[in-house]
Amino acid sequence: MTAAEGEKAAAAPTAGSSVSRPSARQAPTDLTLSFVDEATVRELAASRGDPEWLLADRLAGLRAFDALPIETNPLYTTYVDLRNAHLAGIRPVPAAGDSIAAAAAGADQRLLPEGAAAFAELGETGATALVVSPAARAEGIVLETLADFAARDPEQFRRLLDGGCTLPENDKLAQLNRALWSGGVFLYVPDGVRLERPVVIRWSVGTPGAALLSRTVISVGEDAEVSILEEQVSSEGGPEESLGQSFFAGTSEIRLGAGSNLSFAGLQDLPLRQVAFQHRSAVVGKGATLRWALAQLGSRIVRSRIDNRLEGDGATVEQAEIVFGSADQLFDLTSYTRHVGRDTTGNLLSKGALTDRSRAYMKGLATIETSAHGTDSYLGEFAMLLSKQARSVAIPSLEIDQPDCRRVAHASSVGPIDETQLFYLESRGLEREDARKFIVLGYLEPVVARVPLEAAQERLRDLLEAKWTAQTGSRPAAAVA
Repeated sequence: MTAAEGEKAAAAPTAGSSVSRPSARQAPTDLTLSFVDEATVRELAASRGDPEWLLADRLAGLRAFDALPIETNPLYTTYVDLRNAHLAGIRPVPAAGDSIAAAAAGADQRLLPEGAAAFAELGETGATALVVSPAARAEGIVLETLADFAARDPEQFRRLLDGGCTLPENDKLAQLNRALWSGGVFLYVPDGVRLERPVVIRWSVGTPGAALLSRTVISVGEDAEVSILEEQVSSEGGPEESLGQSFFAGTSEIRLGAGSNLSFAGLQDLPLRQVAFQHRSAVVGKGATLRWALAQLGSRIVRSRIDNRLEGDGATVEQAEIVFGSADQLFDLTSYTRHVGRDTTGNLLSKGALTDRSRAYMKGLATIETSAHGTDSYLGEFAMLLSKQARSVAIPSLEIDQPDCRRVAHASSVGPIDETQLFYLESRGLEREDARKFIVLGYLEPVVARVPLEAAQERLRDLLEAKWTAQTGSRPAAAVA
């Protein structure tokens, strides 16, 4: 037997074994997806009936994916770990579900959540609900699948997607979506429209062995105002570990017109068998304001990247992202903000509360270009370790090419709960575990308060409290001190 044959035999499962061993050790940067190739791209494009320009765009994304490393920033390369993502057996879902008929079947006003102006629910079988209230429709709000958008206005569809839209050319995983997205949703808010109620977009995913790659394209006109709630929830029940992993990769691509305001809240509560890659990118126009409020609770591995490009003078971004980790969850949060226009403002904050063996990598870069006179930029990354096995890394960084700035600052800290805060609350009569709970949940509350739908706010608070109880309810306080 040759050495190669012996290695292959050692990797094969023995008779009666239900677990197969990998033939080679997986490196932290190895992405084990096996379906990413030109044949799959062409098959997907043919099944959707894509025009030639879109097939060319997909193939350009595939070439970029093949050429790029998993992390291009040398500061962050060490802090990439995909070893818990076992995706070799994952297969993409077919594209047939993203159809006009599927969307029309869900256009029932009774499906509209209370307090919402519009609602879309999408998953591995396509769109199951697409509802716009009569008042929002009268204002010109459009909420539809990308398939419907392409059929209704092919020229505008091409203008928004050709060339990758706002997706960064140097991000491998964003280019993966560019090549292999099979469905998605388009939201359009016309000039001057100010919606008082939020738009809810719900992704229901998690079928074991399935991969869904999607794109959400949002176009907000000038002097408009809208709030969006994006929910990522499980479509499957059953034991977390026994069903095999599933994969979801989604993008949110935003263009925000001059003088507009967009509040985007995201709530991710997928099961631990899920691997989730998220990319959110935005181009912010003159005098416009973008507010991100993102909560990451579920999934075995979460890779979240946000790219903000403040192009217009006086553009503003406010960003807050929180994680609550347990078991062996890994949260990889990366934020890039590029100040291009004059007098732009960036205020970015990442916070993590980590129990058990969970880990969080919080990485951020604020770039002030030579044209960005009068920039005000702050980047903060903070992690609270609630067990001795939890780990976190915070790497805020700055790249300044314009010295004429109002403020450019960053801050970070990683450590346990502040003992002086515990002492203060205990001195007021609280038990130690209650004091710990109030400190942790209060630490995460700033994002909860930004969720635009009251029912979703309460649901997020309940999820955070349930996660706290699950980690501490059956164990003495000393075990998590």
